[in-house]
Amino acid sequence: MRRILLTVLVLAMVLPMVAFGGGRQEAASDQIVVGMSVPGLQFPFFVTMKDEAEAAAASLGIQLVFADAQNDSAKQAADVESFISRGVNAILISPMTVDALVPVIEDAVSRGIAVATVDRQANTDAVLVHVGADNVEGGRAAARYIIEKLGGSGRAIQLEGTPGASAAIDRKAGFDEVITGSGIQVLASQPADFGRAQGQTVMENLIQAHPNFDAVFGANDEMIIGAIEAMRGAGLDVSSIVTVGFDATPDAFSYIEDGLLGATVDQFPGEQASRALQALVDFVQTGRQPAQKVQLISPMPVEGR
Repeated sequence: MRRILLTVLVLAMVLPMVAFGGGRQEAASDQIVVGMSVPGLQFPFFVTMKDEAEAAAASLGIQLVFADAQNDSAKQAADVESFISRGVNAILISPMTVDALVPVIEDAVSRGIAVATVDRQANTDAVLVHVGADNVEGGRAAARYIIEKLGGSGRAIQLEGTPGASAAIDRKAGFDEVITGSGIQVLASQPADFGRAQGQTVMENLIQAHPNFDAVFGANDEMIIGAIEAMRGAGLDVSSIVTVGFDATPDAFSYIEDGLLGATVDQFPGEQASRALQALVDFVQTGRQPAQKVQLISPMPVEGR
């Protein structure tokens, strides 16, 4: 009898360890668990993405475990490592920069955990799918908006996003491509790290260096709002300056309604997240590969809700 009891105790200890073998979680139920990480909830765009991803997860019947990277690549890498240790079935990540998360993404995939990127890309082919906005086209759309509003000539300032982030790289590339072929002179193009405070500080300095300008493009809404506040602080007539942001956040629409912002580029974060989650669920459940490894949604300028 003592031998039988000892065998039962050993099995009770060993079986849970086996259940987590290979980095995959075998929960008591069959519910799929997906870890989700975004650069930071201080950015309204990612608040919207999180909320809509949670709604999509509920409709799919899966569990979403969320982590806020707080605009820190090291923390985001640690969060993904925590997902791996937990044994999630899949990971949905918007990486801070194109390179910083590559090692942990590839580690997760090597352990049998499917990874999808959303909004921002990573420099690795290991991901199952990337779903995001066509940020190059979004930058082009912003440039076209400025050209149209200025009648083809004038002077513009560009506020860039976080250096090394795929969204920042692509939006600038699209904007530069179109604006270069126009009669618009770009007086300055500087990073403001996708932040409102940084956007305001950078714009305050640029107003001193380039007091005569006709338009400002901020590669996200937080930066353009910061720039608008800098212009207001300098006593400029903001309504006479063409301004365009990117992300279609609630604050951007409030500024548009108040006549302080011309337009924002909508890139549909909810659709990005729901498509990526669906691809992960299909793969975990059936092994089905997405029809396209890179899926891009066309963004568009909007001048109101």
